[in-house]
Formats: sequence, structure tokens, C-alpha cells
Amino acid sequence: MLDIKNFTLHFHSAPPENMAVKGISMHMDKGEIVGLVGESGSGKTVTALTIAGLINRRMAAFGGEILFNGQNTLTLKSEDMRKIRGKDISIVFQEPMSSLNPVLRIGPQVEESLRIHTNKTKEERKELALKAFKDVELPNPEEVYNKYPHELSGGQLQRVMIAAAMISNPTLLIADEPTTALDVTIQAQIIELLKRLNKEYGMGILFISHNLNVVRKLCTRVAVMHKGLIVEEGPVEDIFHNPKEDYTKKLIAAIPTRSRKNVR
Repeated sequence: MLDIKNFTLHFHSAPPENMAVKGISMHMDKGEIVGLVGESGSGKTVTALTIAGLINRRMAAFGGEILFNGQNTLTLKSEDMRKIRGKDISIVFQEPMSSLNPVLRIGPQVEESLRIHTNKTKEERKELALKAFKDVELPNPEEVYNKYPHELSGGQLQRVMIAAAMISNPTLLIADEPTTALDVTIQAQIIELLKRLNKEYGMGILFISHNLNVVRKLCTRVAVMHKGLIVEEGPVEDIFHNPKEDYTKKLIAAIPTRSRKNVR
């Protein structure tokens, strides 16, 4: 489904020697859940944004290939990438309030990809939005549909964003730090929700995080990024129990003590 081959990214505003991504390769099969972890500035988020076609091509130079279902998205025209984004590739960000328009009701915002990518009627779009709200376990879907973003909690807003990402039944869902701003209880609920949606719909999930402990609860495989490179990759349990790189060992050592009791 997703093949990244020797991908490089350099922002034109940065010195030539400062590449954001320095030639990474990774693979995802259909329906697989893969974690991409690393500290801020490691290159994981810009990689995810590039996969989704959200890096302005006038701002950066790209190299290598990002193959999605056999198509190199780095060579696609912007209008062709827009046909894929929101339909076949969806993305959920860390801060839902920055992704939602505060003056529009929730329902029409969740329906946006249906308006762009389908010919469904207003009634059909609403029906699918309400179903999406039920799928992500939002109570009182009809009420949620008519509310404004400020009327919902952080956990509810993140579920809204997942509903918006899922409504077009994408092949690949990119989740960029979707649990970071949530408390531990809500965080666990979102992880279980993503697991269930993955099983029910068979979509692949690329889960971006700085938290190896969260990744371990969700993903089967993990790639560790550091300074623009993938320094280690493998099954999650192998990485936890037998990390080979010093950087990976430091990430595991940084897990809070109470959580670490559960990962040995």
C-alpha cells in the first residue's frame, strides 16, 4: 500500500546541509498499523505531511519516492493529489481546534470530504456523518452534528476529527500525535477506538508519536526517527525488549516510571 524509498526533504529556507529528511525508506501493508516515533524535529511530522500532500512544493525540494498504491505522489500534480487526500488518504492532527472552523457547525465540517469527492445529496451526507459519529462512539450524534467546536470537550473533538477522516473510508489514516493533548484515560479510549476501526474497516494507520509507550499499545511495527533518519525499525515488542540503537534506548528510558512497570 505505502512504499517510501530513499525519501529526502530539504526546505529552501534552510542551509543546504540541514535536510529535514535524509533518505528514509519504509513500507506499510494494507490494514497494517505502523508507528513512526521520535522527538520534535526528528522529521516524522514533515514525512507524514508529505505523504498526505500537505507540504507546499514551492517551499521544499523532494527526492526519492513515496509510492501509494503504486503511484509516486511526489510527482503528482496538486489537483491529482487533492483527489487522493481526504478520500484515499486522511489525516488526524494533534490539535482538533486548529483543524476545525470555530464559526461552523460540526456536521457540515465532517461532511467536507463527501462534498469534494462524491455526488451524494445533502441528506445522504448527513446520514453518513451521523453514522461516523456512532462509529467513533460519540453520544447523541444528532446533537453533535448541530454543535459548534467550542461546545465539545477535547476528547469529543478528537473523535469528531477521526469521524471526519473515516467518513470516506480511506485506505490510509495518518494520525499525527492524536492523543498528546488528552489526559491518560481519554488517550486510552482513543487508542482502543483506532484499534477497533482498523479491524472493522481494514484501513492502514500510520501513527506518529514521540511516546513509545502509546505506540506499543496500538502498533505492530515501529520505525524510530532521529535527525531526519530512520535509525531503527522492527516489530514493536522486539524494539522494546531488544533496542539496538542508543537513541531508541533513551526513548524507552524516558517513559515515566509508572508506565515502564507495564512494558517490561
